[in-house]
Amino acid sequence: MSKTLIREATVVNEGKVFTADVMLENDLIIEINSNGISKPAVNIIDARGLLLMPGLIDDQVHFREPGLTHKGTIYSEARAAVAGGITSFMEMPNTVPQATNQAELQKKYEIGAKDSLANYSFFMGATNDNLDEVLRTDASSVCGVKIFMGSSTGNMLVDNPVTLDNVFAQCPMLIATHCEDEETIKANLAKYIAEYGDNIPFNKHPLIRSREACYRSSSMAVELAKKHNTRLHILHISTAEELDLFSNNIPLEQKRITSEACIHHLWFSEEDYDSKGSLIKWNPAIKKASDRDAILQAVLDNRIDVIATDHAPHTLEEKSQGYLKAPSGGPLVQHALQAMLELHKDGKISLEKIVEKMCHHPAILFRIKGRGFIREGYKADLVLVDPNHAQTVTKSNILYHCRWSPFEGYNFGSSIQQTFVNGHSVWLKGKFDESKRGERLRFVS
Repeated sequence: MSKTLIREATVVNEGKVFTADVMLENDLIIEINSNGISKPAVNIIDARGLLLMPGLIDDQVHFREPGLTHKGTIYSEARAAVAGGITSFMEMPNTVPQATNQAELQKKYEIGAKDSLANYSFFMGATNDNLDEVLRTDASSVCGVKIFMGSSTGNMLVDNPVTLDNVFAQCPMLIATHCEDEETIKANLAKYIAEYGDNIPFNKHPLIRSREACYRSSSMAVELAKKHNTRLHILHISTAEELDLFSNNIPLEQKRITSEACIHHLWFSEEDYDSKGSLIKWNPAIKKASDRDAILQAVLDNRIDVIATDHAPHTLEEKSQGYLKAPSGGPLVQHALQAMLELHKDGKISLEKIVEKMCHHPAILFRIKGRGFIREGYKADLVLVDPNHAQTVTKSNILYHCRWSPFEGYNFGSSIQQTFVNGHSVWLKGKFDESKRGERLRFVS
């Protein structure tokens, strides 16, 4: 038996901040004691002055494998994730080939088992004509079904009203949606091409992928979910208007309609396009500072249920193109927790709320078995943070395959000291122990 004792950590868990010893045995947390633990252990960690949190669960990433591995791989991006304190991820189906049938979905799980340092799950993708494949998905071992109701490649843009109605009516699993109305976006884009030709400024992105496009699609998804009593999770909310679609007076366990905020929509605003340009071009677009502030308030008052990254790397060469060719998306998993801790230092969010939205709530919402909390008998997915050890993001310490970050040059006030995945110390003060892989997430179906 391998035992690790974490001594005198400042534990952030289930709405409380307290000092305790925590004992790990193999892959489990076996004891939490505020009065100290005197039992022997093979490894003893002095955690005085460090924050101990559950490992983060990121419910929306694009790790680019298979088919787009020049941007990132499951190995490279999961490696960056654990260095950022993310111990579990749920990855999207818009790879090449797309994970829109059971065979291609299974191939991604095989890659995860072989290469991922973090725990993993992969969404099944819906198209306009694959309902039979969607309905074959095993809810006990797959996190959910992803529908792109706007902004996707190939045949993954699901815009047939009959198809959407059928999926919402028949799918028993959680449906996660990207909501932007494609017709609205096309009309806006045509307007700006007529005005600017190929030289559209990046600060027009939130006007092209507009607030109207977001609300029109999100409200449609909510209407369908209410009609069919579907479990709906709307990803990356980007406007103040959309927040009225969600409730904060129902316990999360009872909610049928939930929502997510992403790091970039909580950090940047349209004022940053002039300095960052394509590096902060995401879909949905980063919008006004007032939207950013409203989204944060909705996180605080529980209209928004989880915080994620929408990590979506592209090469700098791809991102260096003009507006019409530069792809949307950027890398975030390595720096998501540090960014949120910076908002905490600014007095905008509590440590307890960060852990609730990035650890507890993803576990509850997706019904993940045995993770997301520091509890006896739960998997030992943990992160130790030094809240007073500053770290500047530089090219030399960026771990993404694409080797850039929208936070490059920023000096974060905290650093990720150690990350445990299933009791295994995979990241310690800048070094990896890659001798073990993460596990497939399991769900209460």
